[in-house]
Amino acid sequence: MSALQITPLHALHREYGARFAPFAGYDMPIQYRDGILAEHAHTRAKAGLFDVSHMGQAWLDGPGHAALAQALEALCAADIAGLAPGRQRYTQWLNDTGGVIDDLMLSRPEGADGRLHIVVNAARKAVDYEFLGLRLPASVKLTPRPDRALLALQGPLAASALARIAPGFEKLPFMGVKAAGGLEVSRSGYTGEDGYEISLPAEAAEAFARRLLAEPEVALVGLGARDTLRLEAGLCLYGHELTEEIDPVEAGLSWSIPKRRRAQGGFPGAARVQAALAEGPKRRLVGLKLDGRAPARDGAEIVSLDGAKIGVVTSGGFGPSVGAAIALGYVEAAFAAPGTALALMVRGKALPAAIVPLPFHPHAYFRG
Repeated sequence: MSALQITPLHALHREYGARFAPFAGYDMPIQYRDGILAEHAHTRAKAGLFDVSHMGQAWLDGPGHAALAQALEALCAADIAGLAPGRQRYTQWLNDTGGVIDDLMLSRPEGADGRLHIVVNAARKAVDYEFLGLRLPASVKLTPRPDRALLALQGPLAASALARIAPGFEKLPFMGVKAAGGLEVSRSGYTGEDGYEISLPAEAAEAFARRLLAEPEVALVGLGARDTLRLEAGLCLYGHELTEEIDPVEAGLSWSIPKRRRAQGGFPGAARVQAALAEGPKRRLVGLKLDGRAPARDGAEIVSLDGAKIGVVTSGGFGPSVGAAIALGYVEAAFAAPGTALALMVRGKALPAAIVPLPFHPHAYFRG
């Protein structure tokens, strides 16, 4: 096995008592001394600081925004032509059958024509970069940025904490981006809470993280609580809710495909995606709430009340803010309506559950 990579904050995590585990080729902090439940609650009430420097960051440069947008719209179903400076989009790279190669954030910096920034999943960045290298025209240049760290500051007090250290970003709207003082900041995240993702030079990351941690409302949070937070928020995780066999419509991501792209197509797998939009997909991603506190994990079968297999759990666990065992999973479309009673098979036992609307916990994004 090859040695695990580390992020620029690895020593800081050790100092704060992190418990580590391998994730996407990195030695990553899963939790700290107070544990996942405390970190989850802290993020919901105050401000959690996450090290997500393992994610892939890269520039895409082309001969003007129109040409760059045209090249990228041949790879995803987003409206990139209409992306304004200082704004960000969520989208997915699609394969030729409409399956998701990766989901990502794509932003257009202010004051730059013909430059876009992407943040891709850690486990998929090599796949993404190869895909882009093969599919992009010679006029578009991909430049990975391994010299950058990425921090996520999430929670209802994130804006006030950041404002005392780096004023000005508190005015950003949701999905807005701004660069100032060596920081590249987006108002977005992966917890369902208000907050930011902050890109900065790797050599400056530890000092900046320490300044944030000196604020009374900020605490380090590991990947364990990041997963419980995103699960409660009903957000997809690549390799679970998203794979190269799953299309965006099945995954409940139709909102990320605007009207123009639906009508025009021109992206990989457009026929499958357009058919799913018009006729409805054969399976749907749903939220599941179990009657008891025992969780069902990914891979658990979902069965109808008469015992027939109708789907599979993709993510599951106990939702601390919900106070119940919850899960995401795919079911046949006929069984996807909220309120449908079914069961999840855990160690040979059928655990009663029901389909519930997503998200499990309300989103608290900043709308201005």
